[in-house]
Amino acid sequence: MQHARGMLNELSPSEIAHLIESLPHTERNLIWELVDPEKEGEVLIDLGEELRATLIKDMSLQELVNATEGLDLDELADFIQSLPGKVTTQVLTSLDTQRRERLESVLSYPEDSAGGLMDIDAITVRKEVTLDVVLRYLRRMEELPEHTDRLFVTTRDNLYLGTLPFASLLTNDLDLTVADVMTQDTEIIRASMIDDEVAKIFETHDLISAPVVDENMKLLGRITVDDIVDVIREEAEHSMLSMAGLSEEQDLFAPAIPSAKGRALWLGINLITAFLASWVVSNFETTLEKVVAIAVLMNVVASMGGIAGAQTLTLVVRGLALGQVSRSNRGWLINKEVFVGLLNGVVWALIIAVIAMLWFDDVNIGMVIAAATVINLLVAALTGVIIPIIMQKLNIDPAIAGNVVLTTITDIVGLFVFLGLATLFLI
Repeated sequence: MQHARGMLNELSPSEIAHLIESLPHTERNLIWELVDPEKEGEVLIDLGEELRATLIKDMSLQELVNATEGLDLDELADFIQSLPGKVTTQVLTSLDTQRRERLESVLSYPEDSAGGLMDIDAITVRKEVTLDVVLRYLRRMEELPEHTDRLFVTTRDNLYLGTLPFASLLTNDLDLTVADVMTQDTEIIRASMIDDEVAKIFETHDLISAPVVDENMKLLGRITVDDIVDVIREEAEHSMLSMAGLSEEQDLFAPAIPSAKGRALWLGINLITAFLASWVVSNFETTLEKVVAIAVLMNVVASMGGIAGAQTLTLVVRGLALGQVSRSNRGWLINKEVFVGLLNGVVWALIIAVIAMLWFDDVNIGMVIAAATVINLLVAALTGVIIPIIMQKLNIDPAIAGNVVLTTITDIVGLFVFLGLATLFLI
């Protein structure tokens, strides 16, 4: 056991967290008990919220307080929000006044904002000092904050003026002042900016770090690229899992009953949509009784519309997330997707019609299913663009609900058009 403990704690906290997340829930507690107490806080930070809450529930008050020791303030700000209230109070009272005030300044901002994301450990210098003074100041520091690629230039009142990149510091004459070589073209992040917008700025400008300021241009801290990587990964997981009605914090190895509860709502919503489609079919019982081929083929039209619509929906949701879709180009996008739907509709309608005619030796069935396919693919393309745009305006995440609404529409339209045309022309 001692050998296993040693091997485990040679891993980094993120590697230990990954190992715990990859184990069935019955084995997790065994591994967790082997983690050194001084690493527990950093390991908990790297775990998903659901699993973290499970482990925290079984920890004593003192163990939780000890786990917060040694955490950076930005990590502590993330961690403390998942702790019980009495633990939060004890953690805050255990901090010195300066550290507590700095932590409270981070906690005052929403978790998904630049203020909630920022690291307040930023190195500042004055513009009037020489580069030689700056270098001597840095040498006296025991270590620099991680991902420090620039220093921030401020006034005595902490008003942001610009940045001093390390490249400029190391390649210029040491007798020059900071004002002589500092740059003012670094992107400034407002503390109230949402994290998605911050990620776009980092991506567009290839930043490693950026200053965070308040409404009065006072420097509050900095955001670094490692924080942005987490934001991008979480956003990607959110978009992917939301399509299936799951949370990005869903625990793959959670016990069966909690997992079943977490998925029940989505199954219930889909059940409602299935009954709607069944209700449409029930209105054409006479047609189905007289033309058996219709019952065999009717799911083809609905399925083709669902796939085509999902393709459009996925692209538009991605475009909205990246800020590529705007009022000025929506009309062009709708026209383009409808034209794509028409092209695909005609091509696949011909293929489906030929198969249906050969299968049932009936030209009329082929013509009916071809017409229904074209109509449903046009509807799918149109709704695939419009649904996410409308949902975004209503502050509803299209990645969560868009696919259900789209599938419902394409199923109902596909079945109604196909069965309706069959009733008109085949009976």
